[in-house]
Amino acid sequence: MGYIPQTKAERSEMLRSVGIDDVRSLFDCIPEGSRLASLPQLPDAMTESELVSYFSSLAAKNRPAGLCPSFLGAGVYDHYVPAVIDHVLSRQEFYTAYTPYQPEISQGTLTAIFEYQTMICNLTGMDVSNASLYDAGMAAAEAMMMASTQTRRKKVIVASSVNPQLREVIATYAQFSGIEIVTAPYGADGKVQLGDTKDAAAVIVQSPNFFGVIEDLSAVAETAHAGGALVAVCADPMSLALLKTPGECAFDIAFGETQPLGLKMSFGGPYCGYMAVKAALMRRLPGRIVGQTVDTEGRRAFVLTLQAREQHIRREKATSNICSNQALCALATTVYLSLVGPEGLCECASQSVQKSAYLMEKLLETGKFERVFGSPFFREFAVKCKASPAEINAAAKEAGFIGGYDLGKQYPELEGCMLFAVTEKRTKAEIDAFAERVARV
Repeated sequence: MGYIPQTKAERSEMLRSVGIDDVRSLFDCIPEGSRLASLPQLPDAMTESELVSYFSSLAAKNRPAGLCPSFLGAGVYDHYVPAVIDHVLSRQEFYTAYTPYQPEISQGTLTAIFEYQTMICNLTGMDVSNASLYDAGMAAAEAMMMASTQTRRKKVIVASSVNPQLREVIATYAQFSGIEIVTAPYGADGKVQLGDTKDAAAVIVQSPNFFGVIEDLSAVAETAHAGGALVAVCADPMSLALLKTPGECAFDIAFGETQPLGLKMSFGGPYCGYMAVKAALMRRLPGRIVGQTVDTEGRRAFVLTLQAREQHIRREKATSNICSNQALCALATTVYLSLVGPEGLCECASQSVQKSAYLMEKLLETGKFERVFGSPFFREFAVKCKASPAEINAAAKEAGFIGGYDLGKQYPELEGCMLFAVTEKRTKAEIDAFAERVARV
C-alpha cells in the first residue's frame, strides 16, 4: 500500500501555485450535469493498521495458481515461469525504461525488442514482427483493420471458435470502423466451417481454437485466398513448437498472446500481444518495429523504423496509435525463450499435450464425462459432464484445485460442457487427485 506524504498545507500551496484555492476547481472543465451533486457515502476512515488488515483479508479471498493446482485455461495458462525472468525484469535499466525514442541512449531496450521480434518470426514462420501490442484482443482487432485497409473491403469472417473475449474486441472495433462481421460456425469436429469468402477482407481463425481443437490451417488459407481474402490466425505460441507454423500454412497474418511464454497469469494481466505478417503487409503493421543498422563507426546498432503511429507520421496515414511501451512484457517472453531454447519449448509443449490427454482419459474412465469433439487437441479439451459445471468447480475448490471453464456461459449449445487445461506444471499425482475428486460429484 502506498503512502501519500503531502500535508494539508503542502496541498494548499500546490493549489495556489496553479492559481486556484479549491481542488474542485480542477474539474470545472467537466459539464455540471456530468458531475456528482454530492460525494458518495463512504464508510468511516480507518487507521493504517485497520486498513492493512482489511485489504489483506480481501486479498486472502484470491486463490492463486501457485498455491492451488489449476486446470483452468480458456486463454490464460499456468505454465512455469523461471525465477530469472523476474530478476531481469526488475533491473532498473529495463524496469524504468520508457519508449526508446532516442536510439543512441536506448540500445539495450531496442536490442531486447529486436530479439523479441526475431523470436516471434522464428516461431510463426512469418517475415516481420512488431512490438507494443497490449494483448491478443488488440492484436485481433488490428489484424482485422489491417486486412480491411489492405483489401479495401468491409466484411470480415470470424470463426465462432475464436476466444469469445477476442471476438468482443473485434466487434467493438468493427462497430466504429464500418466493418461487417460474419460469424463462421464450427462443425461436429470442433473445427471452423468456412463458406463463401467472396468479398471478404479477411478470415480470422484460432488454432488451437477456444476448445483446444487444432484447425486445418492449410485448408483454411486455401479457402480464404480463393475468395481474395487475407487470412489471419490467433496462434498459441507454445503450440508452434510442435505444429506447422502459420507461415508454412500460407497465412498472411499471425497474432496472439505470449502469456504462456514467461508471463504469470497475474489475475488477468498485463500480457503481451504479438503480431507477425508476410513482407507484403510490413508497412501496415501497427505499433513499433525495431530495425538493425550500423552506426557511423560501422558497429551493429538498432533503431525504431517503419513508424506507423500518428506521433511519427501524418495523422491521416497512421494505422494505429498504440502508445504504451510493452517492452517489459516482451522482454519476459524474450528471456523465457532464451532460457528454454527450441528443445525446452518442445518439451513444455509435449508435456502439456501428454498430460492433458492423460486427464481426459482419466475423466472418461469414470463414465461421468463424455468427449465433445473427436479432433486432435493441444493442452485443453472439452467434455460433457453428468454433474453441473458449477458443482464440479465447487468440489474442485473444496479439494484445493482450480477447476475448468463452463462452456455454456459463452456457447448455449454446449450447456453442461467444460473446458479443462493441463500444462507441464501439473504432476501425475495432482491430475489423479483432481480426476478422482470431480468424479465423485
